[in-house]
Amino acid sequence: MTRLHYSPPRNWVNDPNGLVHHKGRYHLYFQYNPLGVEHDNMSWGHASSPDLLEWDDHPVAIGFDDEEQVFSGSIVVDHENSTGLGTVEEPALIAFYTSHSKTQSLQTQSIAYSLDDGLTWTKYSGNPILDRGSENFRDPKVIRCTGAEETYWVMVAVEAEDRQVVFYRSDDLLHWTHLSTFGPAGAVGGVWECPDLFPLRVEGTDETHWVLLVSLNPGGIAGGSGTQCFLGEFDGRTFTPHTDFPLTQSADDAGMRRLDWVDYGRDCYAGVTFAGLPDEERTLIAWMSNWDYAKQMPVDEGAPQRGSMTLPRRLSLVDVDGRLRLRQVPVAPSVVEGARLEELEVTQKSHLPVAVPDAGRLEFAISLGEACGFEIGLEGEDEARVVLAYDAQAEELSVDRRASAAGLPAEFASAERMPVAAAPVITLTLWLDRRAVEIYAENGTRVLTDLIGSLRSPQLSLAGIGGAVRLESLVVGSVVGT
Repeated sequence: MTRLHYSPPRNWVNDPNGLVHHKGRYHLYFQYNPLGVEHDNMSWGHASSPDLLEWDDHPVAIGFDDEEQVFSGSIVVDHENSTGLGTVEEPALIAFYTSHSKTQSLQTQSIAYSLDDGLTWTKYSGNPILDRGSENFRDPKVIRCTGAEETYWVMVAVEAEDRQVVFYRSDDLLHWTHLSTFGPAGAVGGVWECPDLFPLRVEGTDETHWVLLVSLNPGGIAGGSGTQCFLGEFDGRTFTPHTDFPLTQSADDAGMRRLDWVDYGRDCYAGVTFAGLPDEERTLIAWMSNWDYAKQMPVDEGAPQRGSMTLPRRLSLVDVDGRLRLRQVPVAPSVVEGARLEELEVTQKSHLPVAVPDAGRLEFAISLGEACGFEIGLEGEDEARVVLAYDAQAEELSVDRRASAAGLPAEFASAERMPVAAAPVITLTLWLDRRAVEIYAENGTRVLTDLIGSLRSPQLSLAGIGGAVRLESLVVGSVVGT
């Protein structure tokens, strides 16, 4: 376990796969190289947790072999034993994964099954179960669809290069019939990957809508990898978005900012949700990196490892001024409250007399008054720093990590922007550790996740821009045990 963000003890990790809650445990599978820190030998690694906080590491779940690498996918529990691979009393877990052929340019969908609650897996002798003859058909997410007259399985996958989501139906998880295709739509500056489809209720109402997540690389809102969010309806066959967004390239900044995004940072990609939870507990985890530089990130020679996950996030929909937004609430460790500052007026840059924890939560409430904005600085040794700046006129929060990028790939040096509506008091919640920051604004409807490079012993500063600001409150909490 890591202090805040999960990563395995060693080796390469990227996209989360096969997220499932089963018999009281959350199972996190992920793209994993069991042989080193390079993006190669793709297999499914495995960790599990009773609470999404403390993780136990397990042996490789589904490994590569001479014929295939095991790419991304999902898991369902075959309660009705429709595959015949388990029993009704002891149902099999069925893992759907993309078989990336090592002998030809082909991606097909295959399955493996587990009869011991997800600890060990057997590849199905009848693989592949779905073959479109495509080089870029991947990332199956399988869900149970319950209609007025029948219940069946739906597979949501992508034709990555075509920027299309494809939907298939099955009654037995083994034989599949094409239903429909969605896309291209919205952001199309890169290939589409890792789709997810699920219903969410609008908070405070009985209204439910469907959410279709599609990850994109490159061409994300912050550059490189990103995940767009389509809201609409799904009738068991076809997904129909509420808004027909035009095809948008990453160079069209205004167009990109009219789209809906899961996260406005550089380091939240391929996020998918857990099967086996009720819709009101819909929970997402994403890979906390970016393909622009993930393969070049430095490693500790003593314990070589690359890649980690975001905090888990509970999802819902909220109505903000007549437009639905995805709300994300982090599932985070308990904190012990440390310093608390209140009613502090700041004009010029001032260092705040608080200790920044190695892992913890910072909660800011800042009144703008007549100021144009403010800057929050996280300042480490050797002039390394990360600056959060709020611009009231632009109604944007930016995160500039360029001064903390020493020794990292050139593509890492960047500044990101997230819309945050102007208000008399701006509230921000930062979940922070030595490797990353996750910023939640506007009640969790705006989120920005960034790796932050090397910030040793950071100090915290605040400055008003164009006038004095008032720090109404700052509450610092340290993760228990750190």
